[in-house]
Amino acid sequence: MKRFLEVAGFLLTVFGVCGVVRELTDGWFSFMGATRFLTENVWFLEGREVFANLVVAALGLVVMIASDRVERKG
Repeated sequence: MKRFLEVAGFLLTVFGVCGVVRELTDGWFSFMGATRFLTENVWFLEGREVFANLVVAALGLVVMIASDRVERKG
């Protein structure tokens, strides 16, 4: 479980940071464009793409911090 949370947190952080960079470069940085599906298909996130990607990155950091509190079994 610990390893899963670490990987999930890392991926959320990377997706969030890549989404912020993509939004700030006006789509020029299209690597990891998966965050585009989150921000373009949710109606209440229209115009708030940078904020949404920052929240995704922060959530990834929180998950990585929480993974340190989970004991490794096995």
